[in-house]
Amino acid sequence: MPHDPLLEKHLADVLLAEGVLAEPKKMFGGVAFMVKGHMSVGITNKGALMVRFDPQRQVELETWPGARPMDFTGKPMKGFLFVDADAVSTKPALTQWIRTSLDFVTSLPPKVKAASSKTAVKKKVTMKKSEAKKAVVKSKAGTRKR
Repeated sequence: MPHDPLLEKHLADVLLAEGVLAEPKKMFGGVAFMVKGHMSVGITNKGALMVRFDPQRQVELETWPGARPMDFTGKPMKGFLFVDADAVSTKPALTQWIRTSLDFVTSLPPKVKAASSKTAVKKKVTMKKSEAKKAVVKSKAGTRKR
């Protein structure tokens, strides 16, 4: 079952209303909204809302209506919950979960994308011979005992 496009639109609308630029990214058969490179909220392929939050609030948030542990492997993930779609069918309920996620995710430092291995290989290939010799000399100089 694909995720609910109406819930996806509601998520995007609430994130925008909260002043957050979130990037939707297809994940796990659904869609996740990335904030500063971190997963914040999303929709699973089964239609549930996925929420990321401060792991110290796990016990508290598990008691909220419709919340259940996020469990893919038999071991629940701390700082993540699934929320039944019925429990976020109203704008105030959805907004509450999104704000809970944003409180945590916006406190994290932005993720920096790592250079792809293709880029790194390309840089090595285009290095001039003289640059390569200098790099070797520098690396050997750094390993000498003094």
